[in-house]
Amino acid sequence: MSRKDTREELMKLFYMVDINDTISDFDLEKYLEYLEIMVDVDYFRRTAENFRRHVLEIDRLIDIYSNDWKLNRIARIDFAILRLAVCEMEYDDSIPVSVSINEAVEISKKYSSSDAHKFINGILGNISRRSEV
Repeated sequence: MSRKDTREELMKLFYMVDINDTISDFDLEKYLEYLEIMVDVDYFRRTAENFRRHVLEIDRLIDIYSNDWKLNRIARIDFAILRLAVCEMEYDDSIPVSVSINEAVEISKKYSSSDAHKFINGILGNISRRSEV
């Protein structure tokens, strides 16, 4: 399975974690067993563990750079996409920031509302430029 497909599976995991409020106790290995398709297991495991360890920091960045949008007002699917992209941007040096942003925009075009990609691109752009200020 491609990295793109694996990202989509991670986004679905982050969405499930958010909806079920199971952030502290999701069982990564059981979820990997659940997947009937092969994923890039190393990338999946690394990203999911980074998310588990840094979810509060990830959410804080989204909150700060979402231009006064409260986190509970962001569509849950968009929130999952943002979490995935920020997790990659902040905690995976092997992925260029521009790739994380582009992949998030593409996932949002597939899974979210027609204008969500603009919103997601804006927040991620704000986060990526914060070190330039």
